[in-house]
Amino acid sequence: MRHILFYISILFCGGLAMAQTTIKDGNTNDPIPYATISFGNGNGIFADDAGMFIFTKKLYPDIDSLFISALGYKDLGVATENLPKNLLLEPHIDQLEEVVLNVNVPKEDRKFKKETQKPYLDDDYYKCWLPTIESEIAVFFPNETSQDKEIATIHFPITLESKDWEKRKKANADKQPFSTLFKVKFYENKEGFPGDVLTYENIVFVATEKHGDVFELDVTEHKLDIPDNGFFVSLQVLGYTDKNGKLLPNKKYKEVKSRNGILKIPTNFRPLLPFTDEIAANNTYIKRVFLNDNEWVRFEKGSGIESSLLKSNLTNYGIGVTYKVFKED
Repeated sequence: MRHILFYISILFCGGLAMAQTTIKDGNTNDPIPYATISFGNGNGIFADDAGMFIFTKKLYPDIDSLFISALGYKDLGVATENLPKNLLLEPHIDQLEEVVLNVNVPKEDRKFKKETQKPYLDDDYYKCWLPTIESEIAVFFPNETSQDKEIATIHFPITLESKDWEKRKKANADKQPFSTLFKVKFYENKEGFPGDVLTYENIVFVATEKHGDVFELDVTEHKLDIPDNGFFVSLQVLGYTDKNGKLLPNKKYKEVKSRNGILKIPTNFRPLLPFTDEIAANNTYIKRVFLNDNEWVRFEKGSGIESSLLKSNLTNYGIGVTYKVFKED
C-alpha cells in the first residue's frame, strides 16, 4: 500500500514533471492501443491497451518533442512542454481502405486442407536472441505454389530459463516466471524486405512460462490471404505485464552505477527467442524501432549488426506457420 500511495503522489503531485496522456482516434475519439512514442536518440515507450502512456521530464530533461505513430494513422509530433491529456491521431483513410478491399474480403465456403511448417526449437540459452523493446524481428515466408492460401496459425518458438542455472538443461526443472506482451504484424514482400502491412488490426498476445516451448497464435479471424510473392510475419516486445495482462511501464535501459558514472544497459525481456542455422536462406530481418530511421536490415554477416549469433552462424528465427490451402474449384 505504501508503494502504491507513493506512486500516486508522484503521478498527481509531480505536475510539470510527469504527464499521463491518452492517444485517441481524431475521428471517433476512441483510444488507440499500443501506439509507439519515440523521442531523443533511440529512446521510446509504448502506450498500453487503453492508449495511455506516462512521460516524465525527470528521466528525460533534455527531451522537448515526442513522435507518435500507430498502424493506420498519420505520425504526430508534439512538444513535451505542457503535454496535453489527450493526443488525437488522424487516420490514414486511403491505406485503410486499400487493405480492407484487398485482404479482408470474406472467402466463399470452400474446402481446404491444412499444411504446417514446423518451428525450430532450441533450449540452449547461448543460441537465443534476447528481445529488447526497440527491436522488431521479421521472418520471410515465400509462396511456392499458385494455390489460394490463408494464414491460420503462427507458431512462435520460445526458450524457457530454469530458476536454477545448474539445472538449465533439464526439461523438468522449474522455469523462471514471466508475463510478456508481444505485438505481431504481417507485411507484404517489397523487393525482398518488409513493405506495407497486410492488416491494420492490432494483434497482440501475452506469453508466460506456462505456454511451454511454442506459443500458438490463431489468426484465422483476420482472413490473411498470402500474396503471390510471399509475406513477412514480425514479433516485437511491448513489455512486461501484470497478472491480468495489463502492460506495465518499462524502461528501454537499466541504469547501473560504475566507476565511470551511470551506464545504460539494454533491458532484455523474457522469453528468449531461439535462432537456428538449419535454414539455408537468410529469412530473418530486424529493425531498431527508435533508431536508424526505422529501417529494416537483413540479419546476416556484413550487415553491420554486432551479434554473437551471427558469429555462430545462427541467422534465422525459426517461426512456424500453418496454412489453409484451398482446393481448386
